[in-house]
Amino acid sequence: MSATLHDSAIVIDGLIIAKFDRSVFEDMRRGGLTAANCTCSIWENFRDSMDNIARWQGHFRDNADLILQVRTTEDIHRAKREGRTGIILGWQNLSGIEDRLDYLGLFKALGVGVMQIAYNTQNWVGTGCYEKHDGGLSEFGHEVIAEMNRLGILCDLSHVGARTSEDVILASTKPVAYTHCLPAGLKAHPRNKSDAQLKFIADRGGFVGVTMFPPFLKRGIDSTIEDYLEAIEYVINIAGEEQVGIGTDFTQGWGPDFFDWITRDKGRARKLTEFGTILNPEGIRTIGEFPNLTAAMQQRGWKEARIRRVMGENWLRLLKTVWGA
Repeated sequence: MSATLHDSAIVIDGLIIAKFDRSVFEDMRRGGLTAANCTCSIWENFRDSMDNIARWQGHFRDNADLILQVRTTEDIHRAKREGRTGIILGWQNLSGIEDRLDYLGLFKALGVGVMQIAYNTQNWVGTGCYEKHDGGLSEFGHEVIAEMNRLGILCDLSHVGARTSEDVILASTKPVAYTHCLPAGLKAHPRNKSDAQLKFIADRGGFVGVTMFPPFLKRGIDSTIEDYLEAIEYVINIAGEEQVGIGTDFTQGWGPDFFDWITRDKGRARKLTEFGTILNPEGIRTIGEFPNLTAAMQQRGWKEARIRRVMGENWLRLLKTVWGA
């Protein structure tokens, strides 16, 4: 029954940052992934972000049998019908717009549908979660949020500081999201969100994608798929099952140089954190093992409606609300 349910369900991953190539796209198909928010900019400036999107255009051309670009929720439905995986281009920082508000519209036109307000540290717009002082959303940042709302770009707060996150939640006229986070109630960590933060975003119509990135899980690299489900259930108990989804943060294919780059301010300055060994929970170590998650949910006694919501339907509803299509 689990295979049948997984095969028929809309399965959306709110954040993947793999070393994208054909082998990853093939694994997405093995995992029955309907769509995923795939990171294409972190520390990059305008020019390098454009280069990354140009590279994605090559991926779409060369792997059209496996993937398609998502601009609307209808594209996600199309991916499901055609047995392909829909790719949502997403950013984990706003460094790519530099100090230009008009660049937001340019990147939206190129298909970027999700943008994180800040990645770990300070930028023109706001403050990341590893800064000692969180100055909140800047005045320019308020303009950015308003323009993202107008264009239909989802505001992501996963790596954003607590005060800046609260400012964005209050400023945004559309729902915002932690696309990939874990609860601090299970493990205290600068990247994990407190019960109060989870409740604050949920009470204001926001969304929580639950990650399984091992440094943030209670048992680290000893975690299993059951530990991941414990974290999802914890968040559901606070935010409600209609405002929670999956955001794995798969880093498939990357090695030490990549993790050194993402854990330094701007990719090259001070070291922000140490991850150690990266080993995803037993049972879902690769994207291709996604069906195991559906099966584990069933084994824990989850009802079919809850499984379908958390595996993708909640994401679909959120994206339609924000994108308007």
